[in-house]
Amino acid sequence: MTTLELRSVNRLEGDELHLDDIRLSLESGRLYVLLGPTNAGKTSLLRVMAGLDRPSTGRVLIGGQDVTGRSVRRRNVAMVYQQFVNYPSFTVYDNIASPLRLKGLRRAEVDKKVRETAELLHIEPLLQRLPAELSGGQQQRCAIARALVKEAELLLLDEPLVNLDYKLREELRTELRALFERRSAIVVYATTEPMEALVMGGHAVVMGEGRVLQSGPTLEVYHRPSSARVAAVFPDPTMNMVDVNIRGGEARTPAGLVLPLGGELADLRQGRFRLGVRANHLSLRRRGAADIEIKGTVDLAEISGSETFVHFRHNNLDWVVQEAGVHPLARGAEASFYLDPAKLYFFGDTGALERAPSSLPLDSAA
Repeated sequence: MTTLELRSVNRLEGDELHLDDIRLSLESGRLYVLLGPTNAGKTSLLRVMAGLDRPSTGRVLIGGQDVTGRSVRRRNVAMVYQQFVNYPSFTVYDNIASPLRLKGLRRAEVDKKVRETAELLHIEPLLQRLPAELSGGQQQRCAIARALVKEAELLLLDEPLVNLDYKLREELRTELRALFERRSAIVVYATTEPMEALVMGGHAVVMGEGRVLQSGPTLEVYHRPSSARVAAVFPDPTMNMVDVNIRGGEARTPAGLVLPLGGELADLRQGRFRLGVRANHLSLRRRGAADIEIKGTVDLAEISGSETFVHFRHNNLDWVVQEAGVHPLARGAEASFYLDPAKLYFFGDTGALERAPSSLPLDSAA
């Protein structure tokens, strides 16, 4: 089993810190999803992993061997970028075959591997076309095929689907996940999209400002964000956050909202917290007897396919409710939404998670 280790890796460019004390250990046969907003450090980390950039301090080890100063040409690595990087004068066949020919493989073996990989990515009928004759999705499939055919021990993908339309992204996510599950490489996939991370599964590495904020199995990180910062990165839309003061078994907001805390929340220590609740844990209708009704004014109702995102204002607090179905609520309308007190997150003064719902299934993003 191959391992990739980053030991206290820092990356400075001028006075700007791009990576800050990165410590990770990645194993072959697993998919790791780097999740974070733009400028979180994802691309910088991929470039250090690949050997395109050298860390300012710290070490990179592959299979226990220090490769910190080894260039990308001397590493067994393949990389896929946001842009469709193909040789414009080569056919699809020759693009995919190029890394195999550089290895000096025999013609029959090259042909076999090219056709097998093209079949996996459904581009076998396109092998004699030039990249300019392909759609964006087909060009990116060609680039991915060229990376896969190398059978590198480290496969890095830097937001490879970001420039494709929504339908193509959904299609390729499913295909890529199935492909990665059948490979023995270390696969690292960078994205800014929380839902893409959930679809891809594997292990999540949540990043912010050049730091690793949390890492672990993707669904566990989703259900138990270690801090308010991770909670703000992972859900889409972002988790609703409200300042509360807990006294006498109740959580009170500055706007006067009172939330009774029963059951397992009854023993929560007194003091100030950031209360978090996901948009999909709020509802426009009462789901259970313990649900708390919150009256407010509709700021906006965004209808997105089979669900609606309703932006509410309660006194000076803003909430987002994610509801299944189409709900064309008028702006300025008075309405109610409902909160299940069993699905509340509490973050302490330092931002660290102090209490998470215990009733959430760890095998889904419900």
